[in-house]
Amino acid sequence: MPSKDDIQPTVFVVDDDPDVRDSLALLLSAVGRPVETWASADEFLAECDPERPGCLILDVRLPGMNGLTAHGELARRGFHLPVIFISGHGDIPMAVRAVRNGALDFLEKPFSEQSVLDCVDRALAIDAERRSELARTRELDDRLRLLTPREREVMDKLVEGKVNKIVARELNCSTRTVEIHRARVLHKMEVDNVSQLVRSVLAHPDFRERVASEEALEGH
Repeated sequence: MPSKDDIQPTVFVVDDDPDVRDSLALLLSAVGRPVETWASADEFLAECDPERPGCLILDVRLPGMNGLTAHGELARRGFHLPVIFISGHGDIPMAVRAVRNGALDFLEKPFSEQSVLDCVDRALAIDAERRSELARTRELDDRLRLLTPREREVMDKLVEGKVNKIVARELNCSTRTVEIHRARVLHKMEVDNVSQLVRSVLAHPDFRERVASEEALEGH
């Protein structure tokens, strides 16, 4: 079985019109993009795998569950494929709603082949970056779980820019104890110094969000 890294990104097409499905499959296959097609959102949702990389071309008006509802269901399940909506009956409010709900783009039929290819290339690039960031976050989470509660306290203080003497005072321990914990933190986090530790930790979305919140409070 191929590893996750070996799986090629796939363009998933959901449209009840077989001519549209066939033309998109032919277009995308011609430029080397693996394609899978579905006639309804219900069928796609029943079989889609969130671990597979790619993007979704989704018709708005479908039998059963419509495209906008399916998009919401994907988000509810934690699926984050970039979505390109297509519709032969699109209007401005529908397009605005789709984009506000996180859709990458909205193409109204008939659309040009180049517009589809451009949207797909952008969607696949976004998906690749998102998955790369997720992998980095999971790797960082694994390292953070290796820290003891005390090591985590020391790490938080170091990331705040505090020197060993201040950390020792705030944690009510000796500077030597802080130095020992600091060395263990650097080892477990697989970094050589505190500046690398800060860069590594601040790459985690939870830490970035916390720092942003603290800075906002300081601004007030």
